[in-house]
Order: sequence, then structure tokens, then C-alpha cells
Amino acid sequence: MKALLNALQEGRLVELPDNIKIDALEFLGALLEAVPEVPSEEGITEKALAREKLHNTGIGKGWACPHATTDHEGELLCSVGWSPQGVDYGSPDGVPVHLIVMYFVPDSQRNAYLKEISQLAKAIHQNADLQKLQELEELSEVRHALLDAITHAIESVTPEGRARMIQLEVRHAAVEAGVHAAPLSLDAIARSILPVSILVQPGCRPVVLARDREMVEALEAFVSLAEDLEKAGHSAKGEINVVLRSSEHYAPDRILHDCVVFRGATKPA
Repeated sequence: MKALLNALQEGRLVELPDNIKIDALEFLGALLEAVPEVPSEEGITEKALAREKLHNTGIGKGWACPHATTDHEGELLCSVGWSPQGVDYGSPDGVPVHLIVMYFVPDSQRNAYLKEISQLAKAIHQNADLQKLQELEELSEVRHALLDAITHAIESVTPEGRARMIQLEVRHAAVEAGVHAAPLSLDAIARSILPVSILVQPGCRPVVLARDREMVEALEAFVSLAEDLEKAGHSAKGEINVVLRSSEHYAPDRILHDCVVFRGATKPA
């Protein structure tokens, strides 16, 4: 549920001003259209409303997930609206909707969107607290409930499942960076892949955060580490490979890169 987590971290969770469905969708569409990466001509609100006329996006238990698609490239994004009173959404189960998650789905992110919706539906079904959002009184309580659900969803994945997810992310990022890494078994992944965070700030060398002191020292010796991650999403020195997974921007001009590091010779694609 990466897009939902990003929305919470970037302040796109709001209390809806009223309980009228069209107004709620227009409000959430405007939030997405205000994201700098979204082209100004997208018309997210209009697309979401048109799709809603064809198919009600209420998924039951007080939740709805409308969406708008686009031909443009970009990241999967969402905005989240909480209605304490409940919105008469016309959901199949007849329950008023208290949380609306509106997605902006580029063509290249359709699979990511389907995966996220599947994970979200599973979390709602398994977590009773997500079915009782009408009982909460503050937006901060809603945010905590969502963060707890996301954390539980991540922790509920088996170690083997997490290993496969990391392996796929590494392979995907490596292909985009133009390198091929030798296939790794699940045991090899557990031994050789290390999650790291890399803080980049102007005028300073990158700060590497990891549990392995030797690896921290090795990575901080990468002269072009920050530049490589910014330009290619990948940096390598000898058999040490750093692959970028995601980045978060913080004021004033700091970037925190979420990466994985693995050992293994690579060759150009």
C-alpha cells in the first residue's frame, strides 16, 4: 500500500467538508490535481465522476476507492478523505462511506494499482478498526489507524514473501538502471541483501544508515553515490551494488533515499 502510505506522509489525508458524494469526489480530485507532478490538463475529477456513473466504486464496510486513469507516465498517487458523518455513496452493501481513497493511475502503474487495491481490501476485511472509522473523533486518529493497518499488512507477509518482493524490486530497479545481476536464491537474498537509508543534503557527503558498520563505511566511501542515485537509480563499486527503491524529499533541501544493497558482480545490459 505504498501510494496510500505516501499520501499520509505527504499530507493528502483530509476531513471532508460535507457528506455529499459529488462534492467529496471533487474535493479529492482537486487535491490530486494540486500535486506538482500531475499535468494540469488531466481533469482527474471529471474522469472519476464519469467512471462513477458507469460503476459504483464503493467496496463495502464504509470504504470507496474511485480512480482516474491517464496515458501520461508517473507514479501511482492517491488522496484520502474521511467523513465522520458518512457519505451516501450508493455502495452495494448500503453502508455509508466514511473513507474515500481516490487514485490517479498512469497506464504504467495499472498493475501496482490492482495490487494496492487488493492489499487494501484484505486489510479492511481483516482489521475491524478499519470498519469503525465513524467512531473516531479526530483526523489524527484516522491517520494512526491507517498507519497501523499498513504496518500490519507489511508484517503479515512471510519472510519468504518479503524476500521475493525485495528480489523483484532489485531486479526491476537493476533493469531500469541498465545492469543485470545474477539470480539469487531466497537463502542468498536473506544473506546478501541489506536495506539502507541514504540521507543527501547540499554541501555534505551522504549519510548512510544501516545496521552493518562495514557496509556503512564502504558506501560512504562511494564518491559518486548521491549523483548516481539521482541520475540512474543505481550505484556500484566492485561487487557492491546500491539500488534505489524510493525517495522522500524533506525541507529545506534534503532527500532520504530508501535503497537495498547487494553483493554480486553486474554487467551492462
